[in-house]
Amino acid sequence: MARKNLLTGLLGDELPAGNSADQAAPEAEKAAPPHLGVMGTRGAIGAVTRSIEQLKAHSIVEIAPELIEASFIADRLESTPESHRALVDSIREHGQQVPVLVRPHPKKEGRYQIAYGRRRLRAIAELGRHVRAVVKQLTDQELVVAQGQENSARTDLSFIEKALFAARLEEGGFDRETIMAALSVDKTGLSRLISSAVKIPRDIIEAIGSAPRAGRDRWIELATWLENATAAAAARRLIESDGFARKDSDERFNAVTNAAAPKPAKAPRPAVWKAEDGTRVAHIKEDERSVTLAIDKKAAGEFGAYLVEQLPEIYAAFKRRADK
Repeated sequence: MARKNLLTGLLGDELPAGNSADQAAPEAEKAAPPHLGVMGTRGAIGAVTRSIEQLKAHSIVEIAPELIEASFIADRLESTPESHRALVDSIREHGQQVPVLVRPHPKKEGRYQIAYGRRRLRAIAELGRHVRAVVKQLTDQELVVAQGQENSARTDLSFIEKALFAARLEEGGFDRETIMAALSVDKTGLSRLISSAVKIPRDIIEAIGSAPRAGRDRWIELATWLENATAAAAARRLIESDGFARKDSDERFNAVTNAAAPKPAKAPRPAVWKAEDGTRVAHIKEDERSVTLAIDKKAAGEFGAYLVEQLPEIYAAFKRRADK
């Protein structure tokens, strides 16, 4: 191992999103003790000094949960009581294995703002413990990129949560380059995310929840259906109905989808053709593809046989008429 990488392992494989050991090096050099002179910022001694300074910059501290406030942009829908309880039980038994990332609050002295780890923070607060956190100075842009990248890497972040986070970032004035970096998507993927979140009313999204088994295509399909005012009204009646909230998120998604889906047009009732004497001889049904003539065999069975026999002549007479 090269000497300049001597303490790289102490920093872990990853730093908070948007930061790397190389990017942190200039600040570490400035912080080197002056008595080291030239060797304090160059060579093996400089590498060790920079690594120590980086380690200090990203050290884990313990903070009272009540001092940490939410991010200014929400990235997730509320978790289920079951998943929250499982997380609380896990931390109670095994402790907090992964620190949260916070920054000093930009407007409130002595307080912090979370970049990621909101669910861990909630669980630890319930247990009455201090939360283990990495404290880092972050701009608004750096915070949302770190927040988005950490959550995008999680397998349980659903499509609609990503879509809602993307839409909120755009509404907050962040440019699309920043949003793409936060969510690790390209322009096409980002357009699909924002389009889905914009087309589906927020109250319907929040009533459904994360719906982890409903993928991109099904949400996009639902977004298209909900552009119809009648479908949106049907969805809202459903979410306000008794028992809807007691379903799990995927069941709620399926129920809203069924309520909003276009209903097949009712086939027109067949017309009845009557003879001069009032006999109901036939039913005539017509759609875009065919005309169906159904002879009532009970009332006019012989006429039906006659009609079939005469069909060639009837068609020939029609053609002669059409050719005139």
